[in-house]
Amino acid sequence: MESMDSTAQQNLRNLIERIERLEEEKAGIVADIKEVFEEAKSFGYDTKIMRQVIRLRKMERQEREELESLTELYLQAVGD
Repeated sequence: MESMDSTAQQNLRNLIERIERLEEEKAGIVADIKEVFEEAKSFGYDTKIMRQVIRLRKMERQEREELESLTELYLQAVGD
């Protein structure tokens, strides 16, 4: 196996450390989001529906309409 020069090693170390810090931040953000959903649940909101609303809001209108149309088509196809 070839060895890296010291500049490449330092660059790789820096990149890995940055990724590790971001992963730590991500874990903190995930915990914060979980807390907000727990709070919403304590107010009586359906968190499953909230997650669906968030997913739908991320979509473009056309993409969302297509999804709704296909969902309806599939439901009709299975007799629901």
